[in-house]
Amino acid sequence: MAKFINISSSFLRRLTLVSCLIAFVILFIIISRTISIISKPNIVTSSIRDKPLEIEADRTKIHHFSEALKFKTISWTTTRQEKEEILKFIKFIEKSYPTIHSSQIVEWQVIHNYSLLYKVTGSNQRLKPYMLYGHLDVVPAQSDEWNEPAFEGKIVNNEFIYGRGTIDNKNTVIGVLEALEHRLINGDLPVRSFYIGFGHDEEVGGHHGAANIARLFKSQGVKLEFLLDEGMMVTDGIMPGIKRPVAIVGVTEKGMLTLNLSVTTAGGHSSMPPRETGIGILAAAINRLESNPHPSRIGFSVEKQTFESLASQMNFLGAVVMSNLWLFKPLLSWKMSGIQAGNAQIRTTTAVTMFHAGTKVNVLASKASAIVNHRVHPSQTLEEVLEFDKSIINDERVKIEKMSDWSRGPFPVSPCDEQSFGFQTVKSSIHQIFHKKNVFVIPGILVGNTDSEHFMEFTSNIYRFTPTYLYRGDENRFHGKNERMSIENFEETMNFYLELMKLADRDKLPPPHQHPEL
Repeated sequence: MAKFINISSSFLRRLTLVSCLIAFVILFIIISRTISIISKPNIVTSSIRDKPLEIEADRTKIHHFSEALKFKTISWTTTRQEKEEILKFIKFIEKSYPTIHSSQIVEWQVIHNYSLLYKVTGSNQRLKPYMLYGHLDVVPAQSDEWNEPAFEGKIVNNEFIYGRGTIDNKNTVIGVLEALEHRLINGDLPVRSFYIGFGHDEEVGGHHGAANIARLFKSQGVKLEFLLDEGMMVTDGIMPGIKRPVAIVGVTEKGMLTLNLSVTTAGGHSSMPPRETGIGILAAAINRLESNPHPSRIGFSVEKQTFESLASQMNFLGAVVMSNLWLFKPLLSWKMSGIQAGNAQIRTTTAVTMFHAGTKVNVLASKASAIVNHRVHPSQTLEEVLEFDKSIINDERVKIEKMSDWSRGPFPVSPCDEQSFGFQTVKSSIHQIFHKKNVFVIPGILVGNTDSEHFMEFTSNIYRFTPTYLYRGDENRFHGKNERMSIENFEETMNFYLELMKLADRDKLPPPHQHPEL
């Protein structure tokens, strides 16, 4: 017995020693990785110039923006748009920017009757052109739900401009045009050629605007250095645990899978209902989908780089978690799942957006249907998401149909390293315009969708960023009520596009260098 006790004691001592050694190694790895990541220098390819913004938001420019917001260029559905308003907006653009529309280096045309395409010819034809892209249309708005009218471009307290389109996406349209008009008026002719495109139906998929511009590009053999579309923005006080403003440049988009779920039954009188009605069967299926979300995909796409980039801006405990996803991924997934915006970053989301059933209060519905809209994580395929749904619903009475017109696969991830000309040009432009606000730039996943899918065959460098500055609560204005932009941010928007045009004139990136204050 004594010998057994001695052996057991010896074994326990060894086990304790090994456990302590393993714990020490893990702790050493955790701390080493954390220090390595948070001390990683912020590499930039342009020096920050402490100078006033070149374009001033004077009365004329503010008037242009305000007037642009008055055109009700609404896209209701793929077959219903306010096309007369779009035509009026195009005429307004032509009249407001005479230098652009009369310049010998600018070719412009209307595509598919309602979209605009410009080609600005640079002095060095050997350089591959780039493209700036936005859209003329907006989503509907109920003015009676707003504090200010949705389509009057009203300026409030000489501080904010209210109106549908201020942040999606007439700010880009007017910002780009003001920047180009400024360059041409001042004789600052571009070195690198570039395109400017404004689609008219982005809000309903871009199947006529962007798609027809892409067809023209294909017929002309166009290849692009990079493309900058609308997308993510600068957020201040919105990201938990982050004190600095953060500019997220979308380097990929989530895909979309839209499903029509339907149940067909015999129907009948409500006085003699079956044990399960069609509505009940479908409701139970939807409940199972909502109660069983798709698994977290942290670490399978660019969100790993996003979180590690944020580590240096957090307290030490937060930095430890963000720097060691190999260990803390379950903890981070649990935390992010409880935050609406965070949850959208880490997994394929499920949203039931429409439900149809019933015709009368005392008649059993013979058919019930619902629309389920998934935003698909870049690391998954549409087929994987569909199979997951089928396994969760697990009911042959529920018919599941893919709506092809509202489904598209996830986008590839565009490069965002130190050698990426497009990403570094966008990043440097953000730093230059927002450096006084101490903005930090990181790559990320755009959880919504743009119509940049139509341009993927022309470049692998597609970036999604709009220089809109959002404070806490402003994110709800996007496609929501009381959409607005500050005059200060409008000025920053014009100057961002001007800065980007100038930086894009470089034939190559200068050697990267450290900028510790960024």
